[in-house]
Amino acid sequence: MPPVVDAAGVPDGQDSVRAATRAAARATDLLLSLQHRDGWWKGDFETNVTMETEDLLLREFLDIRTSEQTLATAAWIRSKQRSDGTWSTHPGGPADLSTTIEGYIGLRLAGDDVRAPHMAHAAAWIRTQGGIARSRVFTRIWLALFGWWRWEDLPELPPELIYMPRWAPLNLYTFSCWARQTIVPLTIVCAHRPTAPAPFPLDELHTDPARPNPAVRRSPVTSWEGVFQRLDGALHRWRAVAPSVLRRAAIRTAATWIIRRQEADGCFNGIQPPLVYSIIALRLCGFSLNHPVLRAALKAADAFIVRTPDGRRWVESCQSPVWDTCLAVTALADSGLALDHPALLKAADWLLEREVTTRGDWSVRRPHLAPGGWAFGFHNRNYPDTDDTAEVVLALARLRHPDHARLTGAVDRAVAWSIGMQSRGGGWGAYDADNSSSLSTRLPFCDFGEVTDPPSADVTAHVVEMLAAVGLAGHPAARRGIDWLLAEQEQDGSWYGRWGVNHVYGTGTVVPALIGAGIPADHPAVRRAVRWLTDHQNPDGGWGEKWESYTDPAWRGRGPSTASQTAWALLGLLAAGEHDSDAVADGVRRLAATQREDGTWDEPEYTGTGFPGALPLNYHLYRLVYPLSALGRYLKATNPG
Repeated sequence: MPPVVDAAGVPDGQDSVRAATRAAARATDLLLSLQHRDGWWKGDFETNVTMETEDLLLREFLDIRTSEQTLATAAWIRSKQRSDGTWSTHPGGPADLSTTIEGYIGLRLAGDDVRAPHMAHAAAWIRTQGGIARSRVFTRIWLALFGWWRWEDLPELPPELIYMPRWAPLNLYTFSCWARQTIVPLTIVCAHRPTAPAPFPLDELHTDPARPNPAVRRSPVTSWEGVFQRLDGALHRWRAVAPSVLRRAAIRTAATWIIRRQEADGCFNGIQPPLVYSIIALRLCGFSLNHPVLRAALKAADAFIVRTPDGRRWVESCQSPVWDTCLAVTALADSGLALDHPALLKAADWLLEREVTTRGDWSVRRPHLAPGGWAFGFHNRNYPDTDDTAEVVLALARLRHPDHARLTGAVDRAVAWSIGMQSRGGGWGAYDADNSSSLSTRLPFCDFGEVTDPPSADVTAHVVEMLAAVGLAGHPAARRGIDWLLAEQEQDGSWYGRWGVNHVYGTGTVVPALIGAGIPADHPAVRRAVRWLTDHQNPDGGWGEKWESYTDPAWRGRGPSTASQTAWALLGLLAAGEHDSDAVADGVRRLAATQREDGTWDEPEYTGTGFPGALPLNYHLYRLVYPLSALGRYLKATNPG
């Protein structure tokens, strides 16, 4: 639906306050209508076509792929192909080699002719980039499952890694939770080196089919890359001499490790890569598809499927109901909805039911810390995170819930757990404390994105804001967090955004936390941040930052205006007391002018971050909840009575 605007682009010529009032009312009505009857909200969680192809390849490997699944998925993959035959990781981004290879394979599974122009163009481009040999390791692992790549030419992942003591470098717990839940099943897969019958050859994706993996000169032994290349060579030799008794025991231990971390819904860590690799690993260990573990896992895989009205099929890499629900509660509270409104209380009850009360992998580094907090998805209780926990507490603490003791107890446990998860330097990572190993990132198979979980400005800001909201701004943990944030400010006045794109997200997140914790609006760090935000406002009144800012500093704070990024900037400026500024008025008018009739905003851009520079995310609810929060806070600031 097109936005309702006059010829000048401003809704009916209204001033910013009247425009914000109308836009907030529309957004509130829409958000309330999207609440599930059980109390939660969830927007679609979109990544790129590798998810769809890997879903099909999993089903091909298990011999359960159907024609209907394949054709519906191929229609989605085909819709994302660009005119030059390539695929990117996000709309408007550069062509990506691994994504293009996997998109091409997805269409071949559907029977697309290699001579068709869209296929021939893709294959030709892949060859110009060096072919399959230059794709990421995880793409080549999928190809090795079908004999399209030699297992011998992949980095070695021995299952004996499961026995590394926790004090040793490169033990499992030096990796982030998402990486370790992927690595453990892959050690089983790499130990077995299975090869299912290939449904077709892929010679057209090699620069020279006779030499699919041309030799590459190794890095000098004096470099970290050279050291780990030679370590990988040693691990390949270890494979030939590893005692079979030890290897079988390691595989059994790894399989047990996986099974113990299966969630109630059958998933593993609530995300697609650990799920699919765990299914393959357990199948290789002899589990039948009817075994309760695999039956539940396959049901979880099916739950990630999204069907479009026109019959296409795509795959969410993750699901974000806890995150979406707490942000929706905050947005509705910001909009002025009564804090005991039935919709908010139902959401609160749903969130309270999902409090994590068991220990997970986080307790390896914090063995004496009592559990608490919230996770990201419906059922991933093994992996609560400080970011969700902070945002849930910020939402719950505002409500007038009839069971005050129940709510307060959950909040108190979450706050205590969050304080205990602070890293040594004063910041917070998302899932683990002190998970900052630099060695892990240099391993040859770690070319797919972040494999550690160090403290970040956005997560730390959310925790500090939470502590301030519950009256603990003066707590030593909060003061250390504030000091860490101030030290992390970039020279230009911005903050880096780990989980959102990018400096607009980081800056829009940190400023409200600092102000909430008692840092005055005239503090030099706040004024530098305000100046950075106003300097990066687009002529149309909005803010935007391209995904490419993670790899190209020229895009820092630059890009087409988006609803979510405009809202992030406004939230930062409003917290700093800039509600009467021209920048805020222009930003509010931009949101009001671009709102659709149904109350939301169009936002094809990916403004969420999985791995900086590697995995863009599109949270479909961001375009609604953040603008509503910004509009609501603007209206409150301009009419505090």
